[in-house]
Amino acid sequence: MKIKSWLEAFRLRTLPLSISGIIMGSFIAKSKGFWDVSIFIFALLTTILFQIVSNLANDLGDSLKGTDNENRVGPARTVQKGEISVSQMKTAVFIFSVLSLISAGYLIYISSKGMSQNTIYIYMILALLSVIAAITYTVGKKAYGYYGLGDIFVFVFFGLVSVMGSYTLYSKIFDFVTLFPAIAIGLLSTAVLNLNNMRDQVNDKLSNKNTLVVKLGFNRAKFYHFCLIMVALISYWGYFKFELTSLIYVSPFVFLLIHLKKVVQVLDPKDFDPELKKVALSTFFLSLLFAIISILF
Repeated sequence: MKIKSWLEAFRLRTLPLSISGIIMGSFIAKSKGFWDVSIFIFALLTTILFQIVSNLANDLGDSLKGTDNENRVGPARTVQKGEISVSQMKTAVFIFSVLSLISAGYLIYISSKGMSQNTIYIYMILALLSVIAAITYTVGKKAYGYYGLGDIFVFVFFGLVSVMGSYTLYSKIFDFVTLFPAIAIGLLSTAVLNLNNMRDQVNDKLSNKNTLVVKLGFNRAKFYHFCLIMVALISYWGYFKFELTSLIYVSPFVFLLIHLKKVVQVLDPKDFDPELKKVALSTFFLSLLFAIISILF
């Protein structure tokens, strides 16, 4: 039973979204002649560990603040249900934080050949900031998720850092063109968070969790969601210079456009829950499709 509870706390369904940026950045590098399988494996492992830290910390933080309660629309969390104690969860957050930093350290080490000293320092700082951001989203008196700043952090770490950061691990150089797919992945990841916050808007407001959705209101949050998806589409297609021959790369957006129609029609917040999976998997498939085409051609 305890193993099942820990697997539930890890929230494995969030992992495909978390590695989408790594896949995208890695295979952009491969398409330009840069590749190292060890870097790819440890970039994936490090990102997965960061995501698990975030998931465990969210379970802990929202439970301690009372946000996870019987009124929450989403799935009940493990600390909330009493399956994992607060002290056990704190220990788990610490252990996985250490593991993620060890993995990040080794990733930086194997990527450091040909990399400038300043760049190495930047990656070390980013690794530390990733852990801090994962924990302080809901943990602590100044948890930024409670002040409507979650969207910014998701965009930066899931998009810019994940795509552009992973690309530079291979190439050792910054390439401005990677900004376009980085923006796309970042916005789509933010869209997943926005759906989550639209689903939990009522309870979040009552619990003083002032997410961007709480600040915007239900209808404006829907419009914001529309903008996230559409700008992501434009940015990603822009990477291919809007060529018609590149439409296969953006084909997963067909599912996202259908998703947008559903979002417009939603009146009951609980109906946003299945839409979370659709956006997360579409983002993952977007990256996977790019990887497959890069391998084949």
